[in-house]
Amino acid sequence: MPHSKSARTVQELRKLRDVFLDGKKADLKKSIEVPSGTVAVDEMLVEYISRTLGLEGIPVSSLVAIGSRWDDEKCHLYVPLTDVESRIVGYKVLSKTNQTGEDMVIERTIPEANCSGLVHLKCSSGTATKASAKDQSTAVLVLNVLDLLALSAAKLNVTAICLPHDLKSLPQQCLPGLERYNKLTLWFNYDTAGWDTARNYAKKLDERRCTFVRPTDAHPTPAKALALGLDLKAILSKAQPILHQSITTFHSLRQDVLSDLQNIDKVQGVKWKRYPTLNKLLKGHRKGELTVLTGPTGCGKTTFMSDYSLDLALQGVSTLWGSFEIRNTRLASTLLRQWAGRPLDVHLSEFDYWADEFERLPVYFMTFHGQQPIKVVMEAIEHAQYVNDIHHVIIDNLQFMMGVSEDTKHLDRYWKQDAIIAAFRTFATRKNCHVTLVIHPRKERDADDLTTSSIFGGAKASQEADNVLIIQDKRLTSVRGRSICRWQKNRYSGDLGIMPLDFDKLSLSYAQKRKKADPVEPNETTETAISDS
Repeated sequence: MPHSKSARTVQELRKLRDVFLDGKKADLKKSIEVPSGTVAVDEMLVEYISRTLGLEGIPVSSLVAIGSRWDDEKCHLYVPLTDVESRIVGYKVLSKTNQTGEDMVIERTIPEANCSGLVHLKCSSGTATKASAKDQSTAVLVLNVLDLLALSAAKLNVTAICLPHDLKSLPQQCLPGLERYNKLTLWFNYDTAGWDTARNYAKKLDERRCTFVRPTDAHPTPAKALALGLDLKAILSKAQPILHQSITTFHSLRQDVLSDLQNIDKVQGVKWKRYPTLNKLLKGHRKGELTVLTGPTGCGKTTFMSDYSLDLALQGVSTLWGSFEIRNTRLASTLLRQWAGRPLDVHLSEFDYWADEFERLPVYFMTFHGQQPIKVVMEAIEHAQYVNDIHHVIIDNLQFMMGVSEDTKHLDRYWKQDAIIAAFRTFATRKNCHVTLVIHPRKERDADDLTTSSIFGGAKASQEADNVLIIQDKRLTSVRGRSICRWQKNRYSGDLGIMPLDFDKLSLSYAQKRKKADPVEPNETTETAISDS
């Protein structure tokens, strides 16, 4: 039965296509050029390329059908990425490396970000041919060219499509090129990150037409399955719908549980490199959770959160900053200085280098400043999460989203805050995105330790949060006092504890460092003390 779209979905796709085509008309002169020194791959070259890159078993017609080009001097294979108008807008570049002690093919995308092109390859029981407008209504989405070629070798009667940016993002400009397919099967890396990404991409692509291959050791990616001699057609036949019924059974969850157990480290989340104590306590940064950070004014909440989020962004966690207290220019300056590790105002010659590198990070900023209504903020966040595949949203701070309209003047402030927290809790769960809320505490004596009950407002903040972090500044209340970060709640593992915060003024960073004078035992972090609470 042909796939039927709702009126809203059709309207959104038409609007998206119009915007996309208008942008292309204004940008015709900026079409990417053919890589210099390359030649078109023909049947005479395929055998040599397959032997050079280790692509034995790939049908000769496949490399020709996708319009690939070969650079003999660099031994690079260029596979064009085309947009909905069949214009080349980028390339997948395949090359061979031996960095890990064994030969392997690595792949990168040109341009590195926001490439709106796809690689289409029609696979059939006969030979593979370049995809056309009259392709089959079923397509299999993969993340790299090797998987695409493996599907053609398996002679499946589908259209194989390679996405441009792996698990990093799916630009919305790619969506019109996928509209003609009634059924899309997502066959991604068999780890939890791949599964989470498949679910997020399915929301963009309309979940009703999406199925995905469940990621287990028995269902690896196409290239690995082909190398292991597995039956790709049998694996593909086991693809299941993204959407589930409201009530399920353990039988339906069995493969989910198996995947979590096989990828326990990735289930725990992205690990911090600057804060080893965070890994010991929180185990990792996970999607779909809500974190509340509190602490007295001037204790370093924003500075710590900048360092905390920069660590994750350097590892590919797409981050959206909503700073209502501090202007984006100052926030970006802090992030840049923390990464450079030195004050760039006295090292201006290094600014361009660090600025160019910082632009590569998946960090975005909301342009709000001062008090803002929750509806406007949530619309901006949901748009950014959809377009830029945001994984981490930071709100600094929650109090700036309260009391800005005539309708809310007569409402209880605690009720308003609870409603805002509920909105972020729902967003985090529904969009599988981590949300960090910075909330000021109640006014208490400096000598008193803050607890979860110190968070301003009602009890909903601490109840809804998966993690509660409290920064306590003891420097003004004790001769030997120092700043500490205390975990008051950890829903994932239950581990609670304290991490001392040592501030480096030159880099504006709290990153933990080892003491050179003291020997370090294995699995022991100096300048870090964990105490059970």
